[in-house]
Amino acid sequence: MAVIGIDLGTTNSLAAVWRNGCSELIPNAFGEVLTPSVVSVDVAGTVFVGKTAKERLISHPECTACVFKRFMGTEKVYKLGQKSYTPEELSSFVLRKLREDAENYLKETVTEAVVSVPAYFNNAQRDATKRAGELAGLVVKRIINEPSAAALACQHLYPEEETVELVFDFGGGTLDVSVVDCFDNIINVVSVSGDNHLGGCDFDRAMAEYFCREQGMELKKLSLSEQAAVLKSAEACKIALSDAEQAEMTVHYGGETRTLFFDTEKMIQASAGIFKRLIEPLKQAVLGAELKWEDINRIILVGGSCNMPAVRLYLQHFLKKEAVFLGSPDTIVALGTGTYAGIKERKAEIRDMLLTDVCPFTLGVEIKDGVMSPIIERNSALPVSRSRKYVTISDFQKILRFAIYQGEAPVAEDNILLGEIEVPVPPALAEKEAAEVRFTYDINGILEVDARVLSTNETRHLVIIDRKNRMSQAQIQETLEEMQKLKIHPREREENAYLLSRCESLYAQAGPGLREFLLDQMQYFQFLLETQNDLKIKKGREYFTRALDAAEDSMAIFRTEEEFRSFSDRWYEEAKQEEADGELDADLDAWLGKGHLTS
Repeated sequence: MAVIGIDLGTTNSLAAVWRNGCSELIPNAFGEVLTPSVVSVDVAGTVFVGKTAKERLISHPECTACVFKRFMGTEKVYKLGQKSYTPEELSSFVLRKLREDAENYLKETVTEAVVSVPAYFNNAQRDATKRAGELAGLVVKRIINEPSAAALACQHLYPEEETVELVFDFGGGTLDVSVVDCFDNIINVVSVSGDNHLGGCDFDRAMAEYFCREQGMELKKLSLSEQAAVLKSAEACKIALSDAEQAEMTVHYGGETRTLFFDTEKMIQASAGIFKRLIEPLKQAVLGAELKWEDINRIILVGGSCNMPAVRLYLQHFLKKEAVFLGSPDTIVALGTGTYAGIKERKAEIRDMLLTDVCPFTLGVEIKDGVMSPIIERNSALPVSRSRKYVTISDFQKILRFAIYQGEAPVAEDNILLGEIEVPVPPALAEKEAAEVRFTYDINGILEVDARVLSTNETRHLVIIDRKNRMSQAQIQETLEEMQKLKIHPREREENAYLLSRCESLYAQAGPGLREFLLDQMQYFQFLLETQNDLKIKKGREYFTRALDAAEDSMAIFRTEEEFRSFSDRWYEEAKQEEADGELDADLDAWLGKGHLTS
């Protein structure tokens, strides 16, 4: 049985499969690869999905639903005719349709799938997507972020390139921006940002409202059928502007035909607020990756909304860099899910490809004055384990209590409360007792919390799993056992402890000039270890190793302190040049700039 990949979109959905050495799009019953994400129910209870349902948006708006992906993981209910449906139930109809089309096309049973979601989907939204898959008769083998899927498809198409890419995924209902580092067979997602309520359908509404104002009408005062007709005409005009400099929007209303011509300039004018909202996720993604704009090698456009020239022109104006299509923006995510389905099936051509993902939200605890103290920062590579130390704030305090939150607000209660853990401490003066709090988090959304009192070693343990998580107890236990391997601080890992020991050994043998150099190198590496960022530590380990090799070689050549000082000066100049050339982590630049390394 084949594993299929599914791009479950706000406006359209697609399916793909890995066959004959490539990801192949699966056509639906109409021979088309795009299936509208629309569901309609008639008076007899028959459910229509896709192209037929989309036509019923105008004729039967009261029993037809669309754009329900935006409300996955919420309590929103859609009443279609005599029955009510949740967003995941409506999504399950779309997934079932894609599964049936795949079975008809492949001539075999399909029970497993990889499904893409916006990178900024939280745990509740991801779990709702898994439930929709279950309702559709599918085992969802993996939830994959849409920009990650796009990067995976592009990397397979251009495997020889090593690039830092900004994936701008602008679909019908959501915007995702990801910075992805692609090299060899590894696609490493560095940072994500986005807006789950911004997409092409917002342009449709903005153009429809602009049209109505120009015609002396109010969109919200029209009947549901009339609103649907105006929105459909706006969508058609928007699509026409992808290929033409000017397009006509025509609406039949009140016994007359009303028209308005749009060009790119007028469209931008009508949608000014939307364009302003595009920029913030771009800034957040690049800032989260700790990069500069010039560090981005390529901007990849994904999602049907990128077909609009206005969007491309706006991006290029803001970024001062050309944005490119690597394949069709409508299908590139689906091709990526098909590629990942092939990886899950261990297909020989791609089984060694590796895709990493990141935690899209910060996880932390509430501390004094209600402040949020981050433990796992957003954009940390998953799975991840991080710890921080917290001290008592009152004399003879008996308990350290930690409320656990998810979110980016500086005030803890403005974020999402996930749980609470407390641990007893011996009574003592303020700040004399402390506990280490460790968070361990994995791709399945399981958060494991350990609070350990440093003086007594007494520990409290808490596992936070979303109440809607459908993993079996055996699967959860297996995941927790895997997470135990992460609970080792980087300074305790053998490869890092070895380098520190080697540095101490060289220090014991060195003279004053070289000792100063070695001490600086050790402090810089220890600084990186405390970040608990595996990528930074890996680069730092390579740098530290080169420094120790150079120091060891110099001991056999130089004898006087002046000679060692000259060696040290040359090393730092070379290090600064390598950093300027982009070969070292930006942390070294900060370290050098603060004078921690004394040359």
